[in-house]
Amino acid sequence: MRRASSSANKDLADSRRQSYHDAGSDESPDELDHTVHTFYRDNRARRRRNSDSMSSREQSVVTARSRPSPERKLSYMKYKQKLVLKGHRRGVATVKFSPDGRCIASCSADATIRIWDTATGKQLHILEGHLAGISTIAWSPDSKTLASGSDDKSIRLWDISTGKPYPVPLLGHHNYIYSLAFSPKGNMLVSGSYDEAVFVWDVRTARVMRSLPAHSDPVGGVDFIRDGTLIVSCAGDGLIRIWDTATGQCLRTLVHEDNAPVTSVRFSPNGKFVLAWTLDSCVRLWNYVEGRCVKTYQGHINQVYSIGGAFGVYGGGDQAFVASGSEDGNIALWDVPSKNILQQLEGHEGVVLGLDTLSGKDLLVSGGLDRTVRIWRAEEEEDSQAMKEEMD
Repeated sequence: MRRASSSANKDLADSRRQSYHDAGSDESPDELDHTVHTFYRDNRARRRRNSDSMSSREQSVVTARSRPSPERKLSYMKYKQKLVLKGHRRGVATVKFSPDGRCIASCSADATIRIWDTATGKQLHILEGHLAGISTIAWSPDSKTLASGSDDKSIRLWDISTGKPYPVPLLGHHNYIYSLAFSPKGNMLVSGSYDEAVFVWDVRTARVMRSLPAHSDPVGGVDFIRDGTLIVSCAGDGLIRIWDTATGQCLRTLVHEDNAPVTSVRFSPNGKFVLAWTLDSCVRLWNYVEGRCVKTYQGHINQVYSIGGAFGVYGGGDQAFVASGSEDGNIALWDVPSKNILQQLEGHEGVVLGLDTLSGKDLLVSGGLDRTVRIWRAEEEEDSQAMKEEMD
C-alpha cells in the first residue's frame, strides 16, 4: 500500500469511519483492509525533515555496516523457519504465544482468531463471534483466557479449553480497538482504541474501572509493567505516556524530537525501559524514569503500518535481543546493548505485522499480510566469526 498524503489520509479515515457506521452487523469494515492497520496522522505529525528520512538504499547500508562490537563478543544466532501455518483468509494482525508456551493465538482481518499447537502447528480452535476484523489479542497469565479487540468496538474474552466466548463482552469504546494487555495477576485488562481513549477494565465484572485521558490521536499500543503498577500507552500524536495504575495519574510523557507517530510499545522484562515502534523506521528504547531515549534500532522499514515486536534472549539467556516486523517482509533482530543486527529473517511475502518470542524455548512466531503464521526456531553457536561471514 502506498503512503497517502495528509489530506488524502484524512479523507480516507473519515470515509472509513462512515463505512463502519453504515455497515450492517454481518458486514465488516475490513473490506478496506482496516486490520492491516495503517496509521493515520494529521498534518503536524506528518511534518518530517528530509535530512531525517532514510531511503531504502541508505537503510541497506546501515544494515550492511552493522557489526558486532569488538568490546563485546556476541553469540551467533540463526533462526530458521520451522512451520508455516495457513488458514486465515485475510492478513494476520497479531500473533502471541501463550504464557505456558503450549499454544499460539493469531488474529486477522477475517474476524477470526485461531489457536495453534506450538509444537506441531496443528489448529486447535477457530474462535468466531466478532462482527469485524480483529487487530489485537492478549493472553491471561494463566493461559486459560484470551482477550480480543475488534473493529466492531467490542472486547471479548474466550475460554481456551472450549473455544467459546464468555457471555458478556467488554463494551465502552466508541471506535476500533487497537491494543490490549492483561495485568500480571490477570484481574485487569487495559485497552487502547482509535477513539483516543485508554480504558482499564475489571475482568471479573467486565466493567471499566478507569478511563485515562490519554491522547489526541488513535492509541496504537498499551502494556502493563511486570508488577502491574504502571501502564504505558502510545499514539499517533507521537507521545508515550506512563500511567499510575492505581490512581490513573500520568507520571511521565515521552516524546522524541522528530515527533514520529508511535504505533506500539512494550515494557522491558525487567521493567526499567520502554520499547517503542515509530513510523520513521525506528525502534527506540526509552529510560522512562529519566525521560530519555537510550537506544535507536534501525535496519527495518516501517513508515505506514502498525508493526509489533518483542524482546527475546539468546546466548544461553545471558544476552537480550529486540525483534521487529518490517514492511519489506523481513524480520529484524538486534542485540540490545550494541544495536547490531544479529539476523534478518526472510520468508513472508508482504508486510510482517505481528511478532512474539517464547522465553526459554528459542522460538519466534510471526504473522503478516500474506495470511500466514510462521514459527521460527533458533540455532546458536558461540562463533562471532561465523556471524561476520554470514552478514558479509
